[in-house]
Amino acid sequence: MLSAPQLLVAFRAACAPALFVLACFRFPGLLLASIVVAALVSDILDGVVARRTGQATDALRHADTIVDTIFFVGAAIALRVAVPHAWDGLWLPLILLVVVHVSRSTYELTKYGRLAAYHMWSSKALGLLLVAALVTAFITGRPTWLLGCALWLGVVNEVEGFLASVFLAEWRCDVPSLLHALRRS
Repeated sequence: MLSAPQLLVAFRAACAPALFVLACFRFPGLLLASIVVAALVSDILDGVVARRTGQATDALRHADTIVDTIFFVGAAIALRVAVPHAWDGLWLPLILLVVVHVSRSTYELTKYGRLAAYHMWSSKALGLLLVAALVTAFITGRPTWLLGCALWLGVVNEVEGFLASVFLAEWRCDVPSLLHALRRS
């Protein structure tokens, strides 16, 4: 039986394909935006509930990180379907984000045998900015400058995480910033 935090993580994972399917069938942007907000709420609550019930484990934090990536990739694809021009002019930060993310993931898998789950402050800011960008674009049906800002912040976040992985000798979760990683190395 799944615990409440695990159910919240699973709910967020299910939101990604739901967004895509609903976007393909041209459901209203307000519904798509509502799913994004529900996913954000589940992301906040899974950590709160896990800490309060003593269920905050490295495995849950690791799953949370992977599901966050799955959700935002699914939401990005759904946005492409629902708002076809949302990504116009954003190929450079998008490509940089993918290249740095894949490089970082490869490095972490090689070094630690698994992906890092730092939950950095920049990751939290990125998540909020992505939610604002997605909600705005889904509701208005138009591209938004927030998406470009989110992609560039994503690049910065991935570089910060990559550098933390370079400096940390062993796998750790919950490293709030590069400065914290440098202190722990």
